[in-house]
Amino acid sequence: MVRTTTLRRVCRGVVAALCATACVASVAACGSASGSSDHTLKVGIKFDQPGLGFKKSGTYEGFDVDVARYIANQLGYTDAEIEFKEAPSKQREAMLQNGDVDMILASYSITDERKKAVDFAGPYFVAGQDLLIRSNEKGITGPQDLNGKRLCSVTGSTSAKVVKEKFAKEVQLMEQPGYAECATALLSGIVDAVTTDDIILAGLAAASRGKLKVVGKPFTQEYYGVGIKKDADSKEFATKINDAIEEMIKTGEWERAIETNTKGTGYRPDPKYNPPTPDEGE
Repeated sequence: MVRTTTLRRVCRGVVAALCATACVASVAACGSASGSSDHTLKVGIKFDQPGLGFKKSGTYEGFDVDVARYIANQLGYTDAEIEFKEAPSKQREAMLQNGDVDMILASYSITDERKKAVDFAGPYFVAGQDLLIRSNEKGITGPQDLNGKRLCSVTGSTSAKVVKEKFAKEVQLMEQPGYAECATALLSGIVDAVTTDDIILAGLAAASRGKLKVVGKPFTQEYYGVGIKKDADSKEFATKINDAIEEMIKTGEWERAIETNTKGTGYRPDPKYNPPTPDEGE
């Protein structure tokens, strides 16, 4: 009887130990499957550009965001595996070089100077400098009408310089830290127009609920690219991104993303350049 009782106790102990081991293994396995994964794509975007890259109540929206999601999905990442990070203009090259992000879609124009520091895929959009005016404005139909007018642009931007040098030397310039501040100045009548890339202006117009409009006569071309780190694998990475952009254009998702993010503004990208052929880096 004593032996039987002892045997039962030993058996119960062994079973308990096995169960404990199994539970630990199970938890470890579950943790590996559903916990944090290194299968994450870090994408730099703007957080303050309505219609392009905009952070709102913990979510992200805009044309750049939609293109980034499409590319990520084509590369094998789910939406949950995309980590969006703010990419201010002055920090974009450093973020790529330091590995803070895997790619950047943040109204990032492809230029020879930037290509010295980073590589690009794309372009996925060709913007053009344009003007944003009040919806009831009749006297401004293009940059040539800005002489004697008050124009707003962001501090350090070359947009206002282009207007002054090429079209209206007598324009009065007001500089603000961001385009949202320029839009506010336009709505309140402090300035007569805002200038930068047309798709940025279209986003501001959409946010104004019909109070602002884009003139619709772009006078420059800005080729938006996907910035990636310059390394031994960048050419292959660029090719995969370009394939995804081509697929987005082919399926109509590219055009739908434009329409969704500029809804109600009447904005149409310049058909002479859009949709573009993504061939950078190939």
